[in-house]
Amino acid sequence: MSSIHSLASSPADAPLLDDAQSVERIFEHLDKGTTDLGDTVWHEPVAHYHTQARFDAEIALMRRLPMAFCPSAALPEKGSYIARTAALTPLLVVRGKDKKIRAFINACRHRGMQVADGSGCSAAFVCPYHAWTYDLEGQLKNIPGPEAFPDVDKDQNGLVEISAMEKGGIVYVQQEGHLEPSSLKNHFDFFSSAQEMFRTTQREEDANWKLLTETTLEGYHIKSLHKQSFFPFGLDNVNLVETVGANSRIIFPFHRIEKLRDIEPTKRHLNGAMTSLYHLFPNTSVSVLSKHTSLSIMEPLSPGRTRIVSYLLVNRQTPEHEISRKDAQRDADFVTTAGLEEDIAAACAIQETVRGPANSHLTFGYFEKAIVNLHIHLAEKIESFSE
Repeated sequence: MSSIHSLASSPADAPLLDDAQSVERIFEHLDKGTTDLGDTVWHEPVAHYHTQARFDAEIALMRRLPMAFCPSAALPEKGSYIARTAALTPLLVVRGKDKKIRAFINACRHRGMQVADGSGCSAAFVCPYHAWTYDLEGQLKNIPGPEAFPDVDKDQNGLVEISAMEKGGIVYVQQEGHLEPSSLKNHFDFFSSAQEMFRTTQREEDANWKLLTETTLEGYHIKSLHKQSFFPFGLDNVNLVETVGANSRIIFPFHRIEKLRDIEPTKRHLNGAMTSLYHLFPNTSVSVLSKHTSLSIMEPLSPGRTRIVSYLLVNRQTPEHEISRKDAQRDADFVTTAGLEEDIAAACAIQETVRGPANSHLTFGYFEKAIVNLHIHLAEKIESFSE
C-alpha cells in the first residue's frame, strides 16, 4: 500500500497515526462535523512580532538549536555546497571528499570576506578578495605572498567550523554548541536518497517569520482565505493535528478522500487524498503534497522581514505510484500560484497592523493547536536560555 505515513517515519517513542488510523479519524470528523482540537487558548503579544528585543532573543535561540538547513539531495556529490544566511549568520555547508557534511562560518580568516556565494560544486573555496584558498574540509591551503603574514599558521586559521549532521534526508546545523544526535530525536525521517530535487527558490517578504509560519499550521482559514484556490479541493477546518515535542504534523484532507470509504483499509491508496505538513521547530516546514514535497525555511532577516527558502523534491516512487519530474513541477506550480500567495499576502497584511493600537495580542484558539504548540515551546526555550 502506498503510504503517506511512509513518507515521513516518526520517532519510535512518539509514533504518529498510520494511514488507516488517519483515514478513520478523518471519516469520524466528517460524520460528526468535528476536527482535532487543542486544549489551550494562547495570547501572543503583538510586540513579539515587531520589537527588536524579541527578535534578537529569537535569533540567539536559533543559533543554539539544531536547525534544518537543506535537504541532503541539495548536496548530492563531493564538493557540492550551499552558501546562505541562517539566523543572520553567513554559512557555508559542503559535502567533503569523504562525502561527509561539514558546515562553516562563511568568512575568510584574512579580512572576513565571504568565500562562497549561492550553490554549486567546487574542489576548493578561493576568497574573491585576496585569493586565500580553503579546501573542502575548511583548511587554509594557500596564502598569496605568505612572507607578508609570518605569524599566520595555516593549520590554525581554517574556516570556523560549526556542528552539522544529516538525519532522514535533511542537513541540520547548530551554530553554538555541539549538535547531539539525541537533540533530533523528535525530528522525522523524510527523504530517501533516490528522491530528485527539481527546484530551489528564495523570496523575501515584509512579514515576521512567525506570521508566515502560522499561516501553514491550521485549516481554519481554508474556506475564507482560499475560496477559489484550495477550498474547491480541500476540506475547511477538518484536520488531524499531532504534536511531537515542539514539532507537529497537520493533515489537510481533500474532498476526494470520500472515495476511500468503500475500500478496505489495507487497500487504500492515500496519494492525492490529503496534504501532510510537518512543522520542525521553530521555522521549518515539510509539506508532502500529491506529487512533490517541499522543505521550506522561514529565515528571519529583521522583525518585519523574512526570506523564504524552499527546496522542492519529487515524491518517493512506489510500484503503484510513479511520478515524473514534470508531474511534480506541475503540482508545485499549482500550489505556488494559488494558496501560497494568499497565505503570504495575509501574513504581510497582519504585519502592518501589529504596530498599531487595535490589538495587544493575537489570539489562537482550539482550532489552532499546532500554532499554540509553537508558541508554548518558543516561550519556554527563550526563557530557559535567558536564565
